[in-house]
Amino acid sequence: LLGASMNVNMDPVTEIFLKLLFILSVHHQHTAVAGNKYNCDDQLVSALPQSSFSSSSELSSSHSPGFARLNRREGAGGWSPLVSNKYQWLQIDLGERTEITAVATQGGYGSSDWVTSYLLMFSDSGRNWKQYRQEESIWAFSGNTNADSVVYYKLQHSIKARFLRFVPLDWNPNGRIGMRIEVYGCTYRSEVVGFDGKSCLIYTFNKKLINALKDVISLKFKTMQSDGILLHREGQNGDHITMELSKGKLSLLINLGDTKTHPSNAQVNITLGSLLDDQHWHSVLIEHFNNQVNFTVDKHTHHFHAKGEFSYLDLDYELSFGGIPVPGKSGTLSRRNFHGCFENIYYNGVNIIDLARRH
Repeated sequence: LLGASMNVNMDPVTEIFLKLLFILSVHHQHTAVAGNKYNCDDQLVSALPQSSFSSSSELSSSHSPGFARLNRREGAGGWSPLVSNKYQWLQIDLGERTEITAVATQGGYGSSDWVTSYLLMFSDSGRNWKQYRQEESIWAFSGNTNADSVVYYKLQHSIKARFLRFVPLDWNPNGRIGMRIEVYGCTYRSEVVGFDGKSCLIYTFNKKLINALKDVISLKFKTMQSDGILLHREGQNGDHITMELSKGKLSLLINLGDTKTHPSNAQVNITLGSLLDDQHWHSVLIEHFNNQVNFTVDKHTHHFHAKGEFSYLDLDYELSFGGIPVPGKSGTLSRRNFHGCFENIYYNGVNIIDLARRH
């Protein structure tokens, strides 16, 4: 599948490309237009049905999780678990993957039941959970000091998830765990492509539109496989750029320049991250400005100056996502194609997945 143009003369590779057309599955998720970054603060919980709320336990039917809406007084005025301990949780199903920018909490209406600190967990599936982190550590939110005052917290970085789980850590010693909550955010626009370990997506771009001094590639990926090629770009004389998942870590291999006269300076191999095969979304950004390269994985950036004659001019005007389509091209660490999902692939501002879906 070629994003911008199609090569007619495919020779022995015809069968491979035809196979890719059938294997590659492109899904367009969420038809609603996403709210922009400056107006992503809609109330997400107040209109949810009772079935969207669940919990570890409930003290009684009038303390069920469906009564945990902010500023509401139905039932006993909020959610309380059967036993107040650190093994309880209140869970919200937002119905679809959503961008979450803030949360707010109250205690149980007119009671001595409130939570003074809690953890926030999130998930796409409701089974595989991740804890909200801030400043490189698990973040404990400060909760309430009485039953009815609202404590609002703007997240330092937004969460993209369908499920949220509030986990009480401490509560009023003279009462029980009691919570009413609200979540703020907006619909998250997502272009997702799935790879089965045998497929890849080829983007061929216009040579006339290339800025040789600047290249920016960004994407998110999710997988359970510890190895696989995420990106590959081939050049003349064996020059290539490969981004590959190897043993749960992400490596960027740049093999450019005159490998015959300066073999030691022509290759750069940077590795970032760990345990990236955890079936959660991870973000990747590659920025190339002149000889400066920034490689970012989940907000961790490695800055470096490429050695040798670093230039994209010797590379083909084609990018391969998810694997290397033609056997016999440059060797990489594992040579295994990627098995998982990519989200929102952009090359110099071009939405690659949307282009593939439309073409």
